[in-house]
Formats: sequence, structure tokens, C-alpha cells
Amino acid sequence: MIVLAIDTSTSACSVALTGDGVVLAARLRPMARGQSEALMPMVAECLAEAGLAFSAIDLLAVTVGPGAFTGLRIGLAAARGLALASGLPLAGVSSTLAVAAAVPEAERAGRTVLAVIESRRDEPWVQAFDSELRPLSEAMALAPERAALLLPGPVVMAGDAAERLLPFLPGAVTASSPGWPDARVVADLAAAQWPLGRSLPPEPLYLRPPDVTMA
Repeated sequence: MIVLAIDTSTSACSVALTGDGVVLAARLRPMARGQSEALMPMVAECLAEAGLAFSAIDLLAVTVGPGAFTGLRIGLAAARGLALASGLPLAGVSSTLAVAAAVPEAERAGRTVLAVIESRRDEPWVQAFDSELRPLSEAMALAPERAALLLPGPVVMAGDAAERLLPFLPGAVTASSPGWPDARVVADLAAAQWPLGRSLPPEPLYLRPPDVTMA
């Protein structure tokens, strides 16, 4: 199965093209802004590098959150547009699961995995998983001082806000993986979940209302 995955949900922009678990091409750029301009050229670069036409793709995948409001809208709009134009299926993938799944297996062993994504509020977005990436909680906005309530046993944390929780979790360690979802991981998750009917709908997972008011 050839999967084209994209992520713009946090402070990076990434695209990956995989075939049966092998990365054919990938791009990842840390950026807090500018994903809307960078995303489609990155898609074109990956297709060109892999030497594939868009018609060779079997499945599209995109992170659905939690994450930044603008970033989620950019990724989902692009993915929906590609799906509509091509008729391809589109799989949604949890941003917190993508962050947790990027933690190397050796670092997860015997530990609870806590994905921590920056919300630009006092409460980061968090979700706990066991070492086999089975969820131990829902994704939620949680004050750092309350995070210990989620976490049985030793903890490894990943995500762009993980260091915010370190003072409240004695003995916790931070993972060596990047602090944002990587489209290569998103593609692997989508390829595993889609045949089993476990993909999320391609709709934004918002954990709080937007910071806007009507005029």
C-alpha cells in the first residue's frame, strides 16, 4: 500500500510517501508559521523524488489533532482537497498517538508514554499510552501539576511541551524522538489502522473553543 501522509498540526510541517512500510520520500521542516505555503511544494517534491504519479497512491493520511487551530485547518483542508480531486480514501490519525509512536521501542519498554503537545495555554494537550501504545486516557487539556494523576509507573514523555511537565513528574524522562508528529509515523499508523477500520474521521479534534469572539 502506498500512503501519502501530511502533518501541520503543531510547530512543524511534514510530508511522507511510504510503500508497504518503506519510506519512499519524506520532508520535515520545523515551522511555527507558513505551513500553508510550504505544504504542497513538499508533496510535489516527495512525489518527484519517489518517481511516482499521484495516481499510484492508495491512501491519504492526515493528523486531526489535538494541535494548533490554524495548523489543523491547513492540513485537513489540503488533505480533503487532495482526496476530493483524486477520489482516494482519507484516514485521520491522532496527533498524540503519532507523537507517542515516534518514541523508540527501547525507550517505551516498561514505561507509560505521555504525549504532550503545546497548546499555548496553561494546560498543554496530553494523552497517556502504555508501552504498547494502547491509550490509558483520552486526549485532554491538563494542568501540568495534575499530570501525575494519569501516570502509573515510570514515565517517558514526548512532544513539544514535554519539558513543561518535568518539574511535576520526578523521575520522568524525555524521549529522544522529535517534539512534533512526523508524517512518516503518520503514514505507518494510517496503513495499520485503515484496513482494520480504526482510522479517525478526517475532522479536527478540538479540545477547547477557538480564541476568537464575534464582532
